[in-house]
Amino acid sequence: MPEEEDILKQPPTEEESADGIVQDSSVSPSEAKTPDMEVHHHPDLHHKRKNFREYFLEFLMIFLAVTMGFFAETIREGISEHSRAKVFASSMIRDLQADTAQLQSYRSYFSYAANKLDTFMQLLEVAEPKDIPSGKLYWYGLFGGAHGSFVPNDATFQEMKSSGSLHFFEKKIETEVAKYDRLCRFLQSTEQANEGLYTELRKCRALFFEFRYLEDANNIYHITRISFNQATIDSFMRSNPPLLNYDKVLFNQYVELARSRFLRQYNIAYSDSLIHKASYLMNDLKKEYNLNNE
Repeated sequence: MPEEEDILKQPPTEEESADGIVQDSSVSPSEAKTPDMEVHHHPDLHHKRKNFREYFLEFLMIFLAVTMGFFAETIREGISEHSRAKVFASSMIRDLQADTAQLQSYRSYFSYAANKLDTFMQLLEVAEPKDIPSGKLYWYGLFGGAHGSFVPNDATFQEMKSSGSLHFFEKKIETEVAKYDRLCRFLQSTEQANEGLYTELRKCRALFFEFRYLEDANNIYHITRISFNQATIDSFMRSNPPLLNYDKVLFNQYVELARSRFLRQYNIAYSDSLIHKASYLMNDLKKEYNLNNE
């Protein structure tokens, strides 16, 4: 009897091989083959660490981008503000030119009135009212009641102030504009403070000067302002119109009220300062914004 070991070592015959295949027919041909193994590749989550130089370069690039954007926006805003400031400057120069013309007329009027009032007081210092030609008293006494007001052309300033646009100007110019406006307010406040004196003076003057002759003197003044004619003034002073009263006390009271208005001549001093400051400010605006043709 052959040994079991020899039987196992003998290869199967063709019949046996066929039978084995038939017997194992439940296994499909595809299953009979050795299946391919699917390989899954997982990403490498362990990145290489950046060194300090790479981090610094990234930071530097971001910083430069933000900085350049900021500078670009600042430059754009600066150009826009300068352009708007130039428009405001041109408008303010026109306002200052109008102010200067008004102030020169204002100053001339009050200087003229102050000189005539000085002559009126000199006449009363050396003679009694009844001994002075009444035409002279009417003419020179008229100017104790000189009255005028300065109204600044400040539309541009007020617009810039309300809109917060004054900072468009260079700091030096902004400061000078504020100083000019403050001086305008001082002159206006002085005028307001004198309103009470002006009212009292006119009441006092009405006690010895007849209105119609004062009106004649006033008309002559306005005519001669346009076309000066000393002969017309001299003719009025020789006309000797009547007075309502020759009381020296009343004349003295009138002179004191007039002196209180003109003693320190704030009107003239402030108008001189404003004319000078307006000229200085216009020159700065023209130079800064290239407006020499304004």
